Amino acid sequence: MDNERIQNLRQEYSAATLTEESTNADPLKQFDKWFNEALAAEMYEPNAMTLATATSDGRPSARVVLLKGYNSDGFKFYTNYLSRKGREMAKNPLGSLVFFWGPLERQIRIEGTIEKLSKDESEKYFHSRPKSSQIGAVVSPQSQEIGSREVLESKMQQLETEYESKDIPKPSHWGGYVLKPTLIEFWQGRPSRLHDRIVYKKIDKKNWKKVRLAP
Repeated sequence: MDNERIQNLRQEYSAATLTEESTNADPLKQFDKWFNEALAAEMYEPNAMTLATATSDGRPSARVVLLKGYNSDGFKFYTNYLSRKGREMAKNPLGSLVFFWGPLERQIRIEGTIEKLSKDESEKYFHSRPKSSQIGAVVSPQSQEIGSREVLESKMQQLETEYESKDIPKPSHWGGYVLKPTLIEFWQGRPSRLHDRIVYKKIDKKNWKKVRLAP
């Protein structure tokens, strides 16, 4: 594509505003408000979020994963512990999340520390998934090189037969994480690129400081 055409791609934002007065004192409650508005807007996979991690020497990587729950502890997701992100989180438990809801002209950016969820919580979620997804978690050596797709499909068929009438045990290499936020930023698109940015910074276990940033 012509670079000039790329440079001229732009969208004027005017759907809403965001003020200090209109936002909740608790960023988790503000997230809940926005998330429910994204659900009401019937957006495609509003729980899709970019998870950024880094190696112990600071080499970053990012990918889209799905939010599977949130509460006062933080934001939960599940994956293979032996995947690239799993290995990076084991050595460097700092990460960030980004939600982008284009139709609402909104973005949420979250930074914090990442911890594994308990085995019991991971077990409970694993067995709530469709059986095909459970088998997929067993079959896939996530992030590792494989010879062909047929390797996966053959193993999938084998396990579908093996577990046709019995429960599938959660693999030891698979489970959940929670990102415990220390910073949450709410971004609302505005005209002329003078966007609204309200940031919450955690100052102790219960309290947050709310400030406005220049766009």
